[in-house]
Amino acid sequence: MRILLVEDDPLLGDGLTAGLRQAGFAVDWVKDGFAADHALKSETFDLVVLDLGLPRLSGMEILQRLRQRPAEAGGNTPVLVLTARDATGDKVAGLDAGADDYLVKPVDLDELAARVRALTRRAARRTMPQIHHGELMLDPIARQVAQDGVGVELSAREFDLLQTLLENAGRVMTRTQLEGAIYGWRDEPDSNALEVHIHHLRRKLGNELIKTLRGIGYTISKT
Repeated sequence: MRILLVEDDPLLGDGLTAGLRQAGFAVDWVKDGFAADHALKSETFDLVVLDLGLPRLSGMEILQRLRQRPAEAGGNTPVLVLTARDATGDKVAGLDAGADDYLVKPVDLDELAARVRALTRRAARRTMPQIHHGELMLDPIARQVAQDGVGVELSAREFDLLQTLLENAGRVMTRTQLEGAIYGWRDEPDSNALEVHIHHLRRKLGNELIKTLRGIGYTISKT
């Protein structure tokens, strides 16, 4: 899952980035509103963690611009506002502008990660944390996978790739979409890294789970 973190405080931004990555998210961090607006126009993210008091372009303006875009251009991307503004009026304004959640700094990293997971579940129209696909179960919180009740050991990248495919079951995902979901800007995957991860998942979970559509991408069928 790929998150855009928009935070101008270098110490807080560094801590949030490290904490979210430790929780299993791919995080890209920008430090001003202009950079955030550009990133949201040019790339796809699963969720935005957005400060309001930003240089160059305010968080509220970023949020309003995002919500004015059509869904296919990212207009429905979940947004969690994370700000020091704790007045009721600020919370109401943020939520009415299109934020999906509102947290006041300082924030506990475990709570932040839980809220991120809740928002992505809501976006995927899931009520339970675990993802079930036949006899396969993936737990995003514990970062565990089991098949027929038996645990399956996956690397961090394999887990992220499987989660992305399961969350988009029935949809064909291109190489660009999959790499964008599991790698951040700081990562530069080898040219065949995605194929290697797919190969390992098939070896561990069976060849029939992940389908290849040559020249298009990969998919997991809906159950």
